[in-house]
Amino acid sequence: MSRYKHVFFDLDRTLWDMDGNSYHTICELAEKHRFADRGIHSMDEFICKYKVINDQLWSDYSLNLVDKDTLRSERFKRAFGLFGIQDDAFAEAFGKDYVEHSPLKSQLMPHSLDVLDYLSSKYQLHIITNGFEEVQHVKLEKSNLKKYFNSVVTSEMASCKKPDVKIFEFSMNLAKADATNSIMIGDSLEADIVGARNSGMAQVFYNPERKAHSEAVTHEISCLSELKGIL
Repeated sequence: MSRYKHVFFDLDRTLWDMDGNSYHTICELAEKHRFADRGIHSMDEFICKYKVINDQLWSDYSLNLVDKDTLRSERFKRAFGLFGIQDDAFAEAFGKDYVEHSPLKSQLMPHSLDVLDYLSSKYQLHIITNGFEEVQHVKLEKSNLKKYFNSVVTSEMASCKKPDVKIFEFSMNLAKADATNSIMIGDSLEADIVGARNSGMAQVFYNPERKAHSEAVTHEISCLSELKGIL
């Protein structure tokens, strides 16, 4: 019998397909904002460069090096700059549309719903996310995930971000859980795995790309379906 009673999930890139949903959103908005007229002809090239910038800004955000407004204003401004577009108003308008439309997308990581159906009958499920309060709940609602979770903690709600142990402690307190009966599942070694480990929680590193690393983790999986063999 499992010693765990509470299973905590990250949301973006763990359950909700952030990259897939972002790709589709940008492609749709590119037509509205007439990318071709501004010299952007390859969506794959633009999105690849945007992703590098966005990931770095999110990393900086988790380390409190940039704030929410800076992240949102700079990611598209910098991406457009790489294509010679120096137009802050254009970047701001595109960014506003992106924040409005992206959370409405519902593409999930493979096996998400099947695994949640399996786990929800055995454990209390929870979300811990660094994503923003006003969009994460929309994602959960639109992708039919909300019904699975007993609690949802965002970094804004907890006033701290993963990997800070305080957000894990906040989440466990809210869930009436403790580190001995809790396990964290996430795709970020630093934010999810190291943060959870430092709080005393067991961890499952979701590593679909099988990236090499040297961190000590309780479990590691490349597909969410493997959780059925652990929990």
